[in-house]
Amino acid sequence: MTIEFFVNGMPVLVQADPMKRLLDILRENLSMAGTKEGCGEGECGACSVLMDGRLVNSCLIPMAQVEGTRVETIDGLRESAAGQILSEAFAEAHSVQCGFCTPGMMMATLALLKGNPDPTEGEIRLALSGNICRCTGYDMIIDGVMLAARRAREQGVAW
Repeated sequence: MTIEFFVNGMPVLVQADPMKRLLDILRENLSMAGTKEGCGEGECGACSVLMDGRLVNSCLIPMAQVEGTRVETIDGLRESAAGQILSEAFAEAHSVQCGFCTPGMMMATLALLKGNPDPTEGEIRLALSGNICRCTGYDMIIDGVMLAARRAREQGVAW
């Protein structure tokens, strides 16, 4: 099946089994290794991407659902001003432990800040609740999100 969609603003056309996972297409067909596979069951959030602005676990999305959508990945985020702010804030707040969950955490953060650029700690914890960090660094991740939100407001950068 031919599936046409957008990834990080660029049109993409792939031949794929409609039941193949979006995660596999991103990593194998499009060589976008930034999106990680953790549990492969939608429990850990390591594979989080935005699809039409909504946070999804790409390991649970069959390609049949991707036709005509707009997918944003960590590979695209890192190229943006918002991505730079987020990366710097996570680094400065020591939000990155082993780094494996970081792409998913950053995409969940992006989804949150797009809708709520000034979240409370409770709102951040709720927004990131679908993402698991096995290094137990949640407080530092929350600090990184709050720092990124503040810097974006100060610099006038839109999410």
